This record gives sequence, C-alpha cells and structure tokens, in this order.
Amino acid sequence: MKKIFLYLSATCISLICRAEPLGNSYAQISPEGEVAVASVSPEATRIAMDVVARGGNAIDAAIAAAFTLGVVDGHNSGIGGGCFILVRMADGRIFAIDGREMAPAAATRDMFVVNGIANPELSRTGALASGIPGSVAAFDKLQKLGGKLKFRDVILPAAELAEQGFSISPALAERIAATAGNLAKFPASAAIYLDKNNKPLPAFSLLQQKDLAGTYRAIAKQGPDYFYRGDFAKKTSRWMAANNGLITSKDFANYQVKMRKPIVSEFAGYTLYGFPPPSSGGMHVAQILNILEQFELDKLAPAERYHLIAEAMKFAFADRAHWLGDGDFTKVPLSLTDKRYAQIIAQKISLEKATADIAHGNPDVDIQHLMNKHTTHIAAADLEGNWVAITSTVNTSFGSKVVIPGTGVVLNNQMDDFSAQVGAANAFVLVGSDANAIAARKRPLSSMSPTLVFKNGEPVMTLGAAGGPTIISQVVQTLLYSLNDSMPVEKAMAQARIHQQWNPNLLFVEAAMPIEIQQALQKKGHNLKVWPTMGASQAIQLRDGKLVPVAEPRVILQNQRAN
Repeated sequence: MKKIFLYLSATCISLICRAEPLGNSYAQISPEGEVAVASVSPEATRIAMDVVARGGNAIDAAIAAAFTLGVVDGHNSGIGGGCFILVRMADGRIFAIDGREMAPAAATRDMFVVNGIANPELSRTGALASGIPGSVAAFDKLQKLGGKLKFRDVILPAAELAEQGFSISPALAERIAATAGNLAKFPASAAIYLDKNNKPLPAFSLLQQKDLAGTYRAIAKQGPDYFYRGDFAKKTSRWMAANNGLITSKDFANYQVKMRKPIVSEFAGYTLYGFPPPSSGGMHVAQILNILEQFELDKLAPAERYHLIAEAMKFAFADRAHWLGDGDFTKVPLSLTDKRYAQIIAQKISLEKATADIAHGNPDVDIQHLMNKHTTHIAAADLEGNWVAITSTVNTSFGSKVVIPGTGVVLNNQMDDFSAQVGAANAFVLVGSDANAIAARKRPLSSMSPTLVFKNGEPVMTLGAAGGPTIISQVVQTLLYSLNDSMPVEKAMAQARIHQQWNPNLLFVEAAMPIEIQQALQKKGHNLKVWPTMGASQAIQLRDGKLVPVAEPRVILQNQRAN
C-alpha cells in the first residue's frame, strides 16, 4: 500500500509519496535493479519496463516511453513536436541532441503581425502555428548512438496501445474539455477527441487512435524517412497548402538534428550538464545556482532563502528575455553562466527587500494557462552507465490543435515560442527581443531543462521537468535541495515550490508554503500569487550504488484523488 503524509522541514511543508521498493507505477526499477525509468504516465513507464525485459537498456526504455507518451499524453508531447535530449553513454561520451522544431523556409519576421500588432491566435492555433517536428529524428539518433534494440522494437508497443485504446484519465479529459472549441475547428482532431456532437470525450471513456497507430507502424517499418521524406511529409504538405500554411515537403526533407555542446557548470561540489540554446534552461539553471552560491544559504531563515531564490530567478529571466535565442542565428553570451557575472548580480540583491522591477509594463496574464503542465519529461538510467534526460513537447495543450488527416499526429504550435514582436508576450507570458525573432529555419527559444549531474566524474542524477517556464525553477529547486542540502531527491522534489519569471512581476508560491513565510515574503515587497501545486518533475538518483527513480509526487497525488 502506498502511504502519503506531510513532512514538516525547516523550510516548508512537503508532500512525500512513499511506495513499494520497486517504485510506483510512474517510477519503476527492473527486478534486477539494473534499469530505472520515471515518467508522468503509468502506461509509458510500464511499456518502458517491458522493453527492458526484452533486453533493452535505459536508452531503449526512454525512447519507448517517449513514443507511448505521444499516445496517452498527446496533449503535452508527441511526434508532432520536438525535444531536447541529454545522454551520457555507457562509454562515458555525453551528447546534447537538439530535436527542437524548426521554422519553415517561408517564415518571416512579422508573419504574425497584423495592423502593426502581433496576433497571438495566429501563432497558437492552426496552420501557421507549427514548426517542423524534430522528435522522430532525435529519437532515431539516440537509438543509433546507444540503444540495444532496433528502432521498431521501441515503437511498436506504443502502436499497439494506440490501436487498442486506453481509458481517458481525468487530467486528459480536463484538457480535452478546455480545448474542445479549438479542436472542433479541425475535423481530424475532432474525430479523435470529440464525440459526434462535438462534445469532449469524458474521463474513463476509451480513446482509440488507429491513424496514429498506423503512423507509428510506418515509422517502425520505414524509419524516419517515412516521416521526413515519405507519406507523412507529403500529407502534411498537402494539408498546409490547402489551409494557408507554410510548411512544405522540402521543409521536412531539410530538417536535421543538431548536436550541441552542453552547458557545463559547477555547484556544491557537483558538475552539472545542461542543454544549450535554443534551450534557455541549461544557461539559466546554471546562472541561478551560481547566484545562490554567492550567499551562505545554510545560515538563512526560510523566508530569506525563498526571497533569495526568487530574486535570482528574476535576474535570470530578465537576461533570458534580452539575450537568449537560437545560437545558430544569434550570439548568446556564454558569460551568463560565469561565476564572476553571478557575483555582480549578487551584489545587487538585498536580503531585506525585493529588487525594484524596472522592466516593461506587465501585460494581462492568463495565469491558468501559464501554470498548466505543458510538456513532459522522461528520466532513465542503467547500471551499465547510460543516463538519459528527455524533455519533449508540442507546446501548449494539443499544440496547434491540428491533427493532419489520416495520420493521428497532433502538430505543435512552437512558432509561438518565437518573439512575434519585441515585447509581445507568448502563451506563457514570456517576452523576448530580436535574439528570438522569427526567421526561416530558425529554432524558437525553449525553457526545457534536461539535466545530468556528476560527482567525481561519474553520473549520479538525471532530471528534468514539465510546466512551461516553471521547468527552470523546478529543476533549480530540486538541485538546490538535493545537492546543497543533501536531501534525497524524492524529498527535494516534494518541497514547496516558488516561481518568479520577471514578467509578470509575480512570485508564485505553492499553497503548501506556511502562511508565516508567505507573509514574510510579502513584507519584503514580493507580489504573491498562491497556487495549489506547480509543475511535474522526474528524476533518477544513484544512492549507495542503487538507482532510485522518482516521479512527481504532485501528479501522483492528484491522479489518486481524481480516481
């Protein structure tokens, strides 16, 4: 039996889920203890472990989980989107695989500007909202680098699940209902997620995706060429041409996985590997931790500590808005992760009051949309030495809301992650400069933050998160508590979270935070927004020679309540 209880620490209230020795249905370890997987879905973790039972390693398991999430968690991720992959191979090599979506060749700087003002609807829904998906190519690259099985072996189990169907979870039903109006605009999307009366499918009803199963099987048989040069690319090109979209078959054929150089930083005696631009995660996780390292954290009262974390986040997100973009198109200063730069920022921070926000005015904010758990993260590791961190997304719920007819594939709306106009906020209320402006074949900025942690040259943790811009803050806080405070990762992940992204100038705090700490933060000048729970992280930690997989306790508890 799983036991759930509240743990009162020196800093906050945390929610811990205790489970059987082999983990729960979200985070599992093989019977021999050789391979561990953590995901946001019991079905994805189960299929990953089935692949392990057939001889697969952590790489095979992670890819199998990713394809399965495209079936059961398609509102967050899938092959119509993109991903960032950090992997440490058994032979010690470390790769950063960029499977981020790419703007079509016909994309232009002001393609979403109408009458001088950026129109957010154009970048979020419909044919113009999508970039060329990169996940299939990235997963294939990862498989060839270190998987034990064939690509088809890690795809077909998910194809079977898509065809047989599964029971819609309350969380998925809620997301279908919230986006039903836009899904109804596209017949192929409505045919999957809505009933004959265009009403959203309810929780616990059967969701079958036979077209998606067919697409998976075609990729399993023909490889990525089916997706980028075969029927899928042709079907998408035809649909785009008929619906005023820009993506062509040539765009698909020209898509390439990029092999990036990881962001490497040091914190609390550990070495961290993060993902470089077009991810902002690697740089700003390192930057925030560098800033925090300038203070004597262990001597601070809980409210002072939270205040300091919030201030470090604020400075980092301000830099993100100005400097960050696709490194192939804009010069991103690596000095953002320099400890000397962190010292300069630290000198601007007062422990007594919040730093005055001198940025642009705050736009109207859709808080509910900002805090939704978009994206998904997969953590996998094995005792052979393969450590995998995959963060995958279609951007907002069901991406562009477009399913290409006959394919079952939901296309992303990643074009919204560009700066449609300097100072114009995207769906997550993030603003940017010309560094993240739209350009042909450019990749939009992302907050995805897959991370690997090393001690004395050996891997000890893989982690990442879902939740839009809160991905960065989640990863920072898990690393802070686990590395600086020596908490087991499950306890670190359960600490009450905060999030401050500079714009809007709000400090989001979880309701689990004691009221006296909230009041102390308000006295320091923070404008608080209390939120029930925040984000969804996954991690695996090596402890005493054993792999310990941990799935987000908030997600587990919410699903237990819903069921």
